[in-house]
Amino acid sequence: MTAILGISAFYHDSAAALLVDGEIAAAVQEERFTRRKHDHRFPVHAIEYCLKVARLSPKQLDYVGFYDKPFLKFERLLETYQSFAPVGFRSFLAAVPLWLRQKLHLPREMNRGLRSEFGKRYIFTEHHESHAASAFFPSPFDEAAILTLDGVGEWATASLGSGRANRITLTEELRFPHSLGLLYSAFTYFCGFKVNSGEYKLMGLAPYGTPKYRDLILERLLDLKADGSFRLDLSYFNYCQGLTMTSRRFDRLFGGPPRRPESPLTDREMDLAASIQEVTEEIVLRAARHVHEKTGMDNLCLAGGVALNCVGNGRILREGPFRKLWIQPAAGDAGGALGVAMFIWYQLLGHQRIAAQPDGQEGSLLGPRFSGEEIRGFLDSQGAKYRHFADEEELCSYVADLVASEKVVGWMQGRVEFGPRALGCRSILGDARSSRMQSIMNRKIKFRESFRPFAPAVLSDRTSEYFEMRNGEESPYMLLVAPVVQGKRIVDTGPPARGLDKLKTVRSGIPAVTHVDYSARVQTVDEQRHGRFYRLLKAFESKTGCPVMINTSFNVRGEPIVCGPEDSYHCFMATNMDVLVMEDFVLLKEEQPAAAEYEIDEYLARFQLD
Repeated sequence: MTAILGISAFYHDSAAALLVDGEIAAAVQEERFTRRKHDHRFPVHAIEYCLKVARLSPKQLDYVGFYDKPFLKFERLLETYQSFAPVGFRSFLAAVPLWLRQKLHLPREMNRGLRSEFGKRYIFTEHHESHAASAFFPSPFDEAAILTLDGVGEWATASLGSGRANRITLTEELRFPHSLGLLYSAFTYFCGFKVNSGEYKLMGLAPYGTPKYRDLILERLLDLKADGSFRLDLSYFNYCQGLTMTSRRFDRLFGGPPRRPESPLTDREMDLAASIQEVTEEIVLRAARHVHEKTGMDNLCLAGGVALNCVGNGRILREGPFRKLWIQPAAGDAGGALGVAMFIWYQLLGHQRIAAQPDGQEGSLLGPRFSGEEIRGFLDSQGAKYRHFADEEELCSYVADLVASEKVVGWMQGRVEFGPRALGCRSILGDARSSRMQSIMNRKIKFRESFRPFAPAVLSDRTSEYFEMRNGEESPYMLLVAPVVQGKRIVDTGPPARGLDKLKTVRSGIPAVTHVDYSARVQTVDEQRHGRFYRLLKAFESKTGCPVMINTSFNVRGEPIVCGPEDSYHCFMATNMDVLVMEDFVLLKEEQPAAAEYEIDEYLARFQLD
């Protein structure tokens, strides 16, 4: 037996992943245990969980890998500060102590996290090697082009190459400070959202605006080449040397200072979001065409934070030259833990690779699961009132009826998802046919901005009836946006609405998951990957004729996705959720004796809100 542990830590979304004889035994983010969103600390809890699943101790590990090379990253940090000195001294003072205290002593930190029981050498891969490995090795392809795009690793901010059998080769890269991820984050910051977590909001806001600044961005902020590479005009940015993303020159170009967080959104922010989204899509399309030209391959694998831009992904698939696309579900830094472990198994140890079908990610359901005994014990300790279903068909029928009657359902089943998306195991579910449901779930359940769209989960064999996707085309990890088909749209004959007023218009027969531009972030659901969630959706379809349901992550704004019974129960009790389903146990809010005692403000105070 060969056991390989991969670790990502210290920058964003720390995680651990464990391979046993080349198979993924477990992978999970640290935030699921600590309840601290995007927890970047060393993932001691995630490591402990991975080892527990395989019944291993640290001394039984054969290899431990880290997802980037800290000395190269520190070199980039020092060279950048030297280039801008004396400007940036405050930023330097803020960053360097942590490096000297912790990040430059990774073997020591890893020894501590492994209880000083691992006695072999650590392996460090480059950041974009880890991303590329996470993209290709679990993919269903024997060979594929590879494209990675993010903020920055050591020096690289993007890379391209190819994967064949058990090897990846990266041939070109874009280097810091020229970065698509940082460009998008600069606009995230300027529009008043939090960097490294608010990018989803910017993408969701884009359809409310018009891309009036697109040409200005391309003319003033960057010099874009035909191959998707570019150079930024750094005078508009401050991330190299300062504590903000943009400079005063950026403010002057776009009509004033950045929006204050939580202040009202204006047309400017909506138009900026639309503009930078179009520029981003243009860049990724050019990069995809370039890597296709270089490799001649039919398939493309994507990873890195920019690969979570599912609107851009949809355009690559529809308009790009590739026949098939596979995106690592944990495309950000967390996925690097899986990438380094797989890199060691295939690339360094030379093991044979046979591309798994439908892929090797196992639905990305790789985190903890909880037994019926654990759930019952917790519920009894809380004095909760519940029903227990011994028959799965009866359970799914009962819950499908509740969803069809416009009840909002918290759904905790099986293993926790690895990555930022809830895929039907830690989800909040609702009726996509309801015109009220988007507003209800955003304001009363998620406690977030009203403009945020929800994703549809759709039975895979009926996807093309509702969304403009080819027959057999899959999106199991909710990483592609596709238009709603013309036949399901409702044409608005009134005067065109502006801004957030667009929300008031019903656009299709599934209005709760149809965005204002008639698009949707689609999750296709099949029985092999999704098990009970698939059977619930089938029960809903049999009762309503509709194969589509709202699927959003089981958490509130500022909180990580729930992990176990305690997280799920307290989130359910502190919000306006109607129903909680934990494995075979069903709780109705109206029957809970302690419901009136829960205060949402106290609950939200536990988390760092973004």
